[in-house]
Amino acid sequence: MTSQPRRTPAEVEALTSWNDPWSGLRVVVLGLGSTGFSVADTLVELGADVLVLAGNADPERADLLEVIGARLVVADLAALDPALGDIGGPPELVIVSPGFAPSHPLVSSFVATGVPVWGDVELAWRVRDKTGAPAEWFAVTGTNGKTTTVQLAAAMMVAGGVRAIACGNVGLPVLDAVRDPNGYDALVVELSSFQLHYTDSVSPHSSVCLNVAADHLDWHGSADAYAVAKAKVYTNTRFACLFNRDDPATRTMVEDAEVVEGCRAIGFGVEVPGPSDFGIVGDFLCERAFIDDRHSSALELTTVEALEAAGLGATHMISNVLAAAALARSFGVSPEAIRSALDVFRLDHHRTEQVAVSGDIRFIDDSKATNPHAAEAALGSYDSVVWIVGGLLKGVDLGDLVSRARKRIRAAVVIGTDRTEVLAAFARHAPELPVFEVTATDTDQVMPTAVRLAVAAALPGDVVLLAPAAASMDQFENYADRGGRFATAVHNMLGDRPDDHEHPAPRAPGGA
Repeated sequence: MTSQPRRTPAEVEALTSWNDPWSGLRVVVLGLGSTGFSVADTLVELGADVLVLAGNADPERADLLEVIGARLVVADLAALDPALGDIGGPPELVIVSPGFAPSHPLVSSFVATGVPVWGDVELAWRVRDKTGAPAEWFAVTGTNGKTTTVQLAAAMMVAGGVRAIACGNVGLPVLDAVRDPNGYDALVVELSSFQLHYTDSVSPHSSVCLNVAADHLDWHGSADAYAVAKAKVYTNTRFACLFNRDDPATRTMVEDAEVVEGCRAIGFGVEVPGPSDFGIVGDFLCERAFIDDRHSSALELTTVEALEAAGLGATHMISNVLAAAALARSFGVSPEAIRSALDVFRLDHHRTEQVAVSGDIRFIDDSKATNPHAAEAALGSYDSVVWIVGGLLKGVDLGDLVSRARKRIRAAVVIGTDRTEVLAAFARHAPELPVFEVTATDTDQVMPTAVRLAVAAALPGDVVLLAPAAASMDQFENYADRGGRFATAVHNMLGDRPDDHEHPAPRAPGGA
């Protein structure tokens, strides 16, 4: 790294614009996934002296780092001295990729030395004025439904004539959106709890935490720490904090949040809305928040029937639609534009995606249900389910979910490396249910075996549901690989389609 005079932490914290003096700043970037590379690329463009530290590195990204002028060290990061000795000396700023928990030895060592430690979202907020007047930010987090909500909100805004894009944990790194030379009016930013932990100065136009349930306890250390990270989405919000009336924890987060004076609290939920709320009256989704006469009237947005036709009729999906509509309406998007966007919107692959129907049995791929909260939402959408469940549990106990959902479950098929804990949850909370264990260790055999067992247990009218309530990386590349293999196994068993039901894996920093 360069030998120019070292900047103090206060001088680094004062960097709040693309046009500030970043040149020569000694920065360490932890991680070289899509997020880490976007950070390094941005910092090099700013003129910083960039050293990337990674436990492993994709060869293509490593080559690109050399081309753009950043340096890379691949090493056992847990064993590195934070002084960095002969590989550059102590940094003036550290940018942490979302996968690095605060308990990671190198991260905690940097924090202890007093060097500023940011995430990619914090950096993006500070340099958001690169192309001129910065876009407004709409921040979205939650245990379940984030991606659908940001995609919906961005689509509604675009339909209303707003130059908007979904970014962040949804796949496009927020720094790439900030640096787009064409610029945007609005960024709808999906934020994981990991990203929020490393964020402090973001001040969004509007924000929402969709719901909160225990997840990623292995990363955060406790359910309380996870909830605290989620609640940061509301900090410094300027126009509207949206909370889920069906999840009291989100209301409490808003009540406790430090926001900009004049910021409003707006509720959404699947019951009749009060003033300043979004909700349902009969078959109509309505709002009583951003209309002049909200105390005595409501504005129609769409109908439950229309959402059902678009595959958005499940209760948790309706909640996502209401949250997205509230974000869009907070920015002045018309009801007509919202309806237009909903008419053409379709869910991502692997999110309650119908794969096939055979003999009055439906096969549903919700591989994106990587935590119990998401799986419970999927289970609640069907009356009788043969449930394919299991994977990396991330420190979460499935007992409560099994107990609540037992009346909807015909049988369970358990996959994954943490099967013992899942089997124990069924034994404790639903001992009467048939439970089948997939013991195959060959990834190519896991889903064919699971589908065969599920079909044998299913009766006409049942849904065979892949909603694992767990991460996928124990046996699969990612949730998309898991879902694609499920669909392939279903079609192979039914003999209705060649073995080509694959979907590309999404780019995503990870987290929830």
